[in-house]
Amino acid sequence: MGAEKMDRIGSLPEEVLSHILSFLTTKEAAITSILSKRWRNLFTLVPNLDIDDSVFLNPEEGKRERDGILQSFMDFVDRVLALQGDTPIKKFSLKCKTGIDTDRVNRWIRTNTFLPMLKTLSFESKWILLCDDLEVFLSAFPLLEEFYMADIEWPETDESVSSQSLRKLTIYACGFEDFQNPMSISFDTPKLVYLEYSDFVAADYPKVNLPNLAEAVLDFKVSLRLGNVWKLVKGLRNVNKLFISAETLEVLSLCCESMPVFNNLKSLHIICDADLGWQAMPALLRNCPHLETLILKGLLHHVTDKCGDVCDCISREDKGRSLLSCPVKKLEIREFQGTVREKEMIRHFLESFPCLDDMEVYANQNGNDPRNVEVNRIYKIVAYKVHVVEVSTETVLQSKTMSQSQMEEISSQVIFSYIKQTITVLS
Repeated sequence: MGAEKMDRIGSLPEEVLSHILSFLTTKEAAITSILSKRWRNLFTLVPNLDIDDSVFLNPEEGKRERDGILQSFMDFVDRVLALQGDTPIKKFSLKCKTGIDTDRVNRWIRTNTFLPMLKTLSFESKWILLCDDLEVFLSAFPLLEEFYMADIEWPETDESVSSQSLRKLTIYACGFEDFQNPMSISFDTPKLVYLEYSDFVAADYPKVNLPNLAEAVLDFKVSLRLGNVWKLVKGLRNVNKLFISAETLEVLSLCCESMPVFNNLKSLHIICDADLGWQAMPALLRNCPHLETLILKGLLHHVTDKCGDVCDCISREDKGRSLLSCPVKKLEIREFQGTVREKEMIRHFLESFPCLDDMEVYANQNGNDPRNVEVNRIYKIVAYKVHVVEVSTETVLQSKTMSQSQMEEISSQVIFSYIKQTITVLS
């Protein structure tokens, strides 16, 4: 009966068998070649290449360190690539850790530099230099839609990510080889809709062509080469969603005067750090005329006299009107620690955002400070402006470890502040 079942599977058309094998890793697909003569080269017809040294080397602890194992893995990849021939590859994923010969890995990449059907390309490897010219490299993939690079170190050249077909780009880079030699990066990707970019700031961004970009995730690492970051920021002006790290927010403080207007931005997500400042926050909020949702991961930050009216940590007569002019309707605060300073900031937001209808506050679940409230959600405040003279507030309390009185005490402070401010305005 078993042999009959095997015959039934083996009698399927090659296209069906290769489709079945495409759900396996390249190593698993290659193992099927020992089943029979019919299966010997079927894995070479699979349209997906998924090469991961952890699958090959790490089923057993310490296997990577054994003599000959790394060489065996590299020889295996050489054979797989040599057997591909004219098979159209639609997805190519390469993941390598340290210990793999860098020159050999780069040869594997260059070996596959004409894949006209490829739509998804993924590299995750330490110390890989893609090639001397990334623009030439990408031109070999005319239908490429997704490009993922992690742990990449740029070569000692000016680089350009250029593709007429690319729609999703993810870069986790480690900067340039020589930090004393500033380099530039250009983005010429007119169809790109999603960009995730984590890297040291380059010396220059000569060309940033991102007219259809809808969502951007930025995590800049601060270096000495910060002068022209405004060129990249200007290229992001059409996004609908923007996620920025605490370091990125601090980098943006260098281009406050040249901050573009984000006319399409509806959702802004900012990660905050107690050691990094909010100097760019006023300019950023002033330049988001249609912002609807603001998400702040943390409220604590390094206070400076350039925070303007986004916080009330420094008492000044004229702080600006970035909050009063901001149309945000929903505010989410995450990793709330319950400190007095945070409560005062919540009060300040409720007093200052004129269009705010909905505020959600989530507690920090990972903090080691015993004063932190370790719950999923502390409370939710909804302020409904029903008519010109009518204001109602609703507090939804949700907690397992926080007492009702504690939650009501926090909620009452901000609600009272909001109602008081509203009554003052109406009168």
